[in-house]
Amino acid sequence: MGHINLTSPKQRTNLPRKWQLLDFISMVFFAIVILFFLLIFTPLGDSLAASGTQSLIRSNAADPKQRHGLVALIEDGKHPAIESCAADTVDYMPCEDPTRNSQLSREMNFYRERHCPAPDETPVCLIPPPKGYHVPIQWPESLHKIWHENMPYNKIADRKGHQGWMKKDGPYFIFPGGGTMFPDGATQYIAKLKQYIPISGGALRTALDMGCGVASFGGHLLEDNILTLSFAPRDSHKSQIQFALERGIPALVLMLGTRRLPFPASSFDLIHCSRCLIPFTAYNATYFMEVDRLLRPGGYLVISGPPVQWAKQDKEWADLQAVARALCYELIVVDGNTVIWKKPVGESCLQTQNELGLELCDESDDPSSAWYVKLKKCVSQTSAIKGEIAVGPIPKWPQRLKQAPSRATLIKNGNDVFEADTRRCERRIFYYKNSLNLKLGTPAVRNVMDMNAFFGGFAAALTSDPLWVMNVVADRKPSTLGIIYDRGLTGVYHDWCEPFSSYPRTYDFIHVVAIESLIKDPVTGKNRCNIVDVMVEMDRLLRPEGTVLVRDSPEFIAKIHRISSSLRWKSTIHDKEPESQGRDRILVATKTFWTLP
Repeated sequence: MGHINLTSPKQRTNLPRKWQLLDFISMVFFAIVILFFLLIFTPLGDSLAASGTQSLIRSNAADPKQRHGLVALIEDGKHPAIESCAADTVDYMPCEDPTRNSQLSREMNFYRERHCPAPDETPVCLIPPPKGYHVPIQWPESLHKIWHENMPYNKIADRKGHQGWMKKDGPYFIFPGGGTMFPDGATQYIAKLKQYIPISGGALRTALDMGCGVASFGGHLLEDNILTLSFAPRDSHKSQIQFALERGIPALVLMLGTRRLPFPASSFDLIHCSRCLIPFTAYNATYFMEVDRLLRPGGYLVISGPPVQWAKQDKEWADLQAVARALCYELIVVDGNTVIWKKPVGESCLQTQNELGLELCDESDDPSSAWYVKLKKCVSQTSAIKGEIAVGPIPKWPQRLKQAPSRATLIKNGNDVFEADTRRCERRIFYYKNSLNLKLGTPAVRNVMDMNAFFGGFAAALTSDPLWVMNVVADRKPSTLGIIYDRGLTGVYHDWCEPFSSYPRTYDFIHVVAIESLIKDPVTGKNRCNIVDVMVEMDRLLRPEGTVLVRDSPEFIAKIHRISSSLRWKSTIHDKEPESQGRDRILVATKTFWTLP
C-alpha cells in the first residue's frame, strides 16, 4: 500500500516557504548559542565587555600638550576639580585592560600579565563608584558578607555557588567559605591539612595562595595567625580579587606567566594551589622553579586538584612528582587529590642525575630581583641569600616580628637601623591615633597600604589592630621586601610611576612617607613621572571616606595639599610628633563620597 498524503494542494504550495522560515529561525538560534559560549567561556567576552569602557576612557584623555597643561594647573592649585571618568570605568585597571592585552601573545599567558599604558595615554580623571555603592561592611562581618551593589557581578555566584564560593542573598553576596576543591568549606579543608602541616603554633606565618578564587582559604587561615596573600589574574571569573579585597582579605591581581612574581626569594612559609591549573611542569618545569624560588627552605607546598591523582592526567602527575624528586622535596602525603611536599633546608638541592635536565642558576643571578624580570629556566640558589631564612631556625610568630632578621645586614648598619625604625614607627602610630585621632585600630579601617614601606615598621606597629597592610617596596629603592617577609608581614615590589595591580576602591587607609622620593630618579634626581598621576592613582585605590596620610618636607606637603583639593579630598596639615627630628609635616586627607549625577 502506498503512503497517503493528507496535505491539501494549497498547503503543499506553502510548504517550501515554511521550511525556509524555520531554517532562518534555527540559524539565528544557533548563532546566539555560539555567541553566548564565546562571551562566557573565552577571553573575547572580557575583551568586548571592556571595549566600551576603554573607548570612554580614551575619549576623556587630552592630547599630550593639553594633558601637560592640565597637570600643571592642578599642581599649582589653579584647577578647581578633576572631572570624573565615565560611568563605565567603575572597575578600570589601567595595567590589566582586556582590550589592550587581548591583542598580545597567548604564549605562557603573556596577555594576562601587567601591560601598562604610557602616562600620556591615561586620562586625568577620577574613577566613580558604581550606582548604589555603599561604604563597605566592616571586618570581621565582611569575611562572610558584602554589599551586592558594590560589585554587582553575579557570574561567580551563578557558576560556582554550588561549590560554596559565594551566593546572592537579597542586597548581599554571602560567602559560605567553600572552593572548587573544598565545597564543604575552607575550615574543614584546613583541618585536614593540619594533620600534616604545623599550621597552628607560629612556625608558619606567611602564605601565598595561587589562583585563589574569592580567597576563602586565605581568609580562614587568619584564624591561625597565618597571613596569606592571595592572587589571581583578571580573567573570565570577573572580579575574583575585587571580591577578596572587599571581604578584607589580602589579595593582588597577578598572573604567573612569563615573568617572576613580584616577591623576593624565600618569602613564603606555605604556598598553596587549589585547582589553580598552573602547568607546573610545562616549559621544562619553569613554573615549579618559580614556586621553589619563593618558598622558604623548610616550607610547605600544597597542590590540590589536577594533576594530582587526576583522571587522564597520569603523565602530568608523574612529571610533577619527578620535578619534586629532582629538587629533593620531601613527600609528606598524597591524600586523595591533594599532595603536600616540604622543601629541603640548606643548600639548593638538585640531583645531578635528574631526568628533566634541571640546572642551578648562575651565581650571578639575584633570586630576589623580581620587578619585570623574566622567569629563569633554572633553580635559584639558596646560598645567594645570606643568613638564616629557613622555617624552623627562624623565630616563630610573633617573636619574628620584632627581631632583626639576618637579611637586615644587607643594609649598612642594618640591625641598628631596624631597631631605630621599629621604635620610630611605634612612636608615630601612637601620635596618629591619640593626637590626630585617625581611625587606625577601629573597625572602619581594614585594608591598609604603605606605599614606601622600607622595613615594614609601620605595619609592625599595627599588628595588634584588626587590619592588614600591603607593604610596597619601590623597585628603585633598597631591596628590603625580604626583611618584611622575614618579620611575618606581606608586601610586593612596585614602581609608583605605574598604576598598581588592584581594582578601584580597595583600600581604607593609604600611608606614605617621602612620597617625592618615589617619583625621583635616585641617580639623576629628576622626576620620572608626575605627582599628579600618582595621586590620581591613590584616589583610584582608595575607598570613599577612606584616609590618606602623607609625611614629607613642608614644601612638598604644600604641593600635595594644593593637588588634594582638585581630587575632592578634604585635607589638613599637621605638625609632626614632638619627639621626632627633621622638618617633616603631615597631611591627612579624607576622600569624599561623591557619585555621578
